[in-house]
Amino acid sequence: MIYLDNAATTRIKPEVRAAMEPFLDLEYGNASSLHAAGRRARRALEDARETVAACLRADPKEILFTAGATESNMLAILGAAEALRGRGDHVITLEIEHPSVLEAVARIEQQGWGVTRVPVNAEGLVDPASVAKAVTPRTTLISVMSLNNEVGSVQPLAEIRKLSPGVVFHTDAAQSVGRIPVGVRDVDLLTFSAHKMHGPKGVGGLWLRKGTPLVSQLRGGGQEFEKRAGTENIAGIVGLATAMKLACAGQAADAARMELQRERLRTGLEKLGGVMVSGPRERRSSHILNIAFEGVDGEAAILSLDAAGVCVSSGSACASLSRQTSHVLRAMGVPADVARGSLRFSLSSLTTNEDIDAALQIVPAVIGRLRKISAVER
Repeated sequence: MIYLDNAATTRIKPEVRAAMEPFLDLEYGNASSLHAAGRRARRALEDARETVAACLRADPKEILFTAGATESNMLAILGAAEALRGRGDHVITLEIEHPSVLEAVARIEQQGWGVTRVPVNAEGLVDPASVAKAVTPRTTLISVMSLNNEVGSVQPLAEIRKLSPGVVFHTDAAQSVGRIPVGVRDVDLLTFSAHKMHGPKGVGGLWLRKGTPLVSQLRGGGQEFEKRAGTENIAGIVGLATAMKLACAGQAADAARMELQRERLRTGLEKLGGVMVSGPRERRSSHILNIAFEGVDGEAAILSLDAAGVCVSSGSACASLSRQTSHVLRAMGVPADVARGSLRFSLSSLTTNEDIDAALQIVPAVIGRLRKISAVER
């Protein structure tokens, strides 16, 4: 299997699996228990919190663990909105946000909040001045993703913060942490996820700047500084911390290698002709390539490539069951027929040059075959 869908999820690294294993068997204590097994679990939890904080250059007391990026995004937006309701009732976000952010914003909109969904340009980038222009005296919250999961655009968070001071600022950094330099200086809330960086599924977190108002959305216990009730997933959290430590340590070398692999894949596929690459030329991630093939349906291409042993996708895994074209590509002005034929190839630190070699053999053959079928049908 040639796995090129790493923006959807990644393979757990052996070091992560090894770190988790004791907490799946012998060390099964509840971190809230007072006995020795509980104290060992608590120590593992707090050690993991310190590791994550170090990677983000943050205070460990500002790290909240959740069940993943979707929960973290919902907690950040719904929790901040509830806490800030007395100050205002207007939120700003982008048209190309992850479905979990768009759903959270839609929910508070149903509660009477005003919402401004700022457009992006043809490269999937927002103009910071457009965000600043949308700010009103009632604006209390801005949510802008750090790195887009479909086209790889890296948003100018520092510039947005500079032009929109005094507003609580959240970023979905699930695709960013471990792939591009990410710190917490420019935002107030930051979402991250383990399975995007070779950790386990079902665990993530939220960095919450000290003093930022947030109302818990899961209540019934005092865990996670009373911001997220529920018995902590110690094995998952240990895996998250281990994965983040490895990702942050290898970030520069991995990014440089993936950039070369991505460009080799792009130039090889462009030789097919009739292709369109979506995304920015400069402010982009090294791990995502979104490319459309003229005369080819994206779903048919995904299934045909899968049969040939290559795993790719057409956009966000969380929206893959929808038959609609990508909302990200629509917002970028990509024509509908092109968007329907777009495929997302996404790499990771475990992607090898041999994977790229194999893809450059298989993909052109599959695309050529689908184009012949399409021509006959027309």
